[in-house]
Amino acid sequence: MGPEARVAVYYAPAVDDPLFAAGATWLGRDPESGAPAPQPDLPGIEEITADPCLYGFHATLKPPMRIAPGWTWFNVLDAAHRLAERIAPFDLPPLAVTDLRGFLALREREPSAALYGLADRCVEELDAFRAPPTEAELARRRQARLTPEQSAMLERWGYPYVFGTFFFHMTLTRRLNDVEKAAIMPAAEAHFARALALPRRVTDICLFTQSAPGQPFQIAERVPLEG
Repeated sequence: MGPEARVAVYYAPAVDDPLFAAGATWLGRDPESGAPAPQPDLPGIEEITADPCLYGFHATLKPPMRIAPGWTWFNVLDAAHRLAERIAPFDLPPLAVTDLRGFLALREREPSAALYGLADRCVEELDAFRAPPTEAELARRRQARLTPEQSAMLERWGYPYVFGTFFFHMTLTRRLNDVEKAAIMPAAEAHFARALALPRRVTDICLFTQSAPGQPFQIAERVPLEG
């Protein structure tokens, strides 16, 4: 990985889970292979999903980071395996299409201590490998009108939505206006309905990599939970 490359720890459904295919076709890209996927026949769907497509269908556990000097991809991978060896698989709560401050996203319908505990451990136990964010990156984050707690998380962990400010979400769109939401939300609910009706377990964590700024994130390694 070059100096501008980034790695993130995400949750992504198993390839044989119908939710994986539903997410890939909704966003227009398979995050495992990187291949394009045919999207639903909806006006403007490619532009509406362009931002989440870049990151791949996922939920963030450890936000994207450049690897700090002195460490390599293999150090991060080894640490991820050691973390996963101590965490047992668990049931993912049922998900639903929701309006998240204007963005559409899949969110859990029930609380899950195991899910939030997994995110906390990924953030903390892999943080030694994180290069500090640049001033430009910090300034961009601060434009979101962060709360004092979110600002403190940004300063300490390089991302405002971790630990007490973390929320699980699988982003489906950019921010929508009311007219767009009226058309896209029912389409998303219909598109994901079959997959969301099925139970699923979290059995691994996924290391996604981005080769350079502006390039798509892709699954580089699935690390099984073995606790």
